[in-house]
Amino acid sequence: MFSAHAFSVFEESIAIYHKLDAVDQPFSNPYKKDSIEGLLFRKNWIDTVQWHYEDIIRDPNIQPKDALVLKRKIDASNQDRTDLVEYIDDYFLRKYQLVEPLKNASINTESPAWAIDRLSILALKIYHMKEEVERPDASEVHKNKCAAKLAVLQEQKIDLSSAIDQLLQDIEEGKKYMKVYRQMKMYNDDELNPVLRDSKER
Repeated sequence: MFSAHAFSVFEESIAIYHKLDAVDQPFSNPYKKDSIEGLLFRKNWIDTVQWHYEDIIRDPNIQPKDALVLKRKIDASNQDRTDLVEYIDDYFLRKYQLVEPLKNASINTESPAWAIDRLSILALKIYHMKEEVERPDASEVHKNKCAAKLAVLQEQKIDLSSAIDQLLQDIEEGKKYMKVYRQMKMYNDDELNPVLRDSKER
């Protein structure tokens, strides 16, 4: 099933990142850049780095200038994340371009890649919740609470994986069709964000 394959790539990305566990470490993709594995690995790597950016920026002692630099990195990361989701959807659009939708075919509330985006984040939640369960310096109360949360995350993984695989099967069989709307984020665009536009004209 596709979801199981995607999750294994996400786990590989997370494991490789945590060998150094540093947001500024160099990125190296073990897969071909435009393969689905390459896209999935890159997608999760972005998510993993951003996960740790979000931890760092919540440091109550962070200096304002450092927080601003980090905020800019998070903004850039969000744009990269959106771009990768769209690249993954392009992969599925190409894969299913010859499928003729049935007369009663319907559209899904989200594209396959946005569901896969949630699976990538879920892989990170599971990894870090497992860390909390196994933390040697944590209290038993803390570990038990985290174990209960981990069980819920594992259940979510089963449900989300099933939903993704069902969606892809439905698209392949013509029961659902893909229609991708690009995100068209306005705040990063010099022409659409009035603040950026004004600063450019000065």
